[in-house]
Amino acid sequence: MPPSPNYDLIHDQTAGIERLVEIMRRLRDPDTGCPWDIVQTFDTIAPYTIEEAYEVADAIERRDWPELEGELGDLLLQSVYHTQLASEEGHFTFQSVVRNISDKMVARHPHVFGDESRDKSAEQQTKDWEAIKAAERAGKAQKGALDGVAVGLPALLRAYKLQKRAARVGFDWPDTADVIAKIQEEAAELVEARDTLTAEEQFEEFGDLMFVMANLGRHLGIEPEAALRAANAKFTRRFAGVEAKLAERGKAPTDSDLAEMDALWDAVKADEKAKTR
Repeated sequence: MPPSPNYDLIHDQTAGIERLVEIMRRLRDPDTGCPWDIVQTFDTIAPYTIEEAYEVADAIERRDWPELEGELGDLLLQSVYHTQLASEEGHFTFQSVVRNISDKMVARHPHVFGDESRDKSAEQQTKDWEAIKAAERAGKAQKGALDGVAVGLPALLRAYKLQKRAARVGFDWPDTADVIAKIQEEAAELVEARDTLTAEEQFEEFGDLMFVMANLGRHLGIEPEAALRAANAKFTRRFAGVEAKLAERGKAPTDSDLAEMDALWDAVKADEKAKTR
């Protein structure tokens, strides 16, 4: 039988993480908890965890610090939720999760918490970090170079990470020009697939092109997921500008045509450039 809820802790606004852990335990109580929370599982909560992480990134990009505070709380709740589920099944607890990550940070920073010298560059620290992580993977019997790259990552980010791992063991083009040549090759194959091949083959060729584009980003030092997010934000901003200019004419996009909206798009771009001068 689960312990009785600690209502004093639940209503104590000065309490810290222990309050949130107790609130989640109360929500999951099979007799007196929330009906929705009681029936949730790791699988049903995982999509919310991913969504909350993206909302944190969105608040950061918008520099909305009050919003970020709330989104970080939502993301923290996801960690508490998963640890409560795990605790109920006897896998681990919130305290063991905290202990695990604390031990990991200490082990991965011997130049801060140990006797190694701090006299190193950020680049050298990155190399040392990767070496420590490789040793950790070896201890987990992850033998392949690509083992441990999470399948659940966004596809573009996972492509980037897979390519970084492969590059570490020498499987990489030596020059950016080689990557660009491969992009041209894959683009030509996609055009051929569009004209002569099946929908399934077109799907495959499109994926190949996207994969190589991610590799070009890596060679240029550009994280492709972040670059695409920025492009999405730019498109959203500029299309809103087109809608605003149409509204000045008493029109909506559905009342316009491509030629008019394309001209307005160019005008919005010109306005943006003028503001940055």
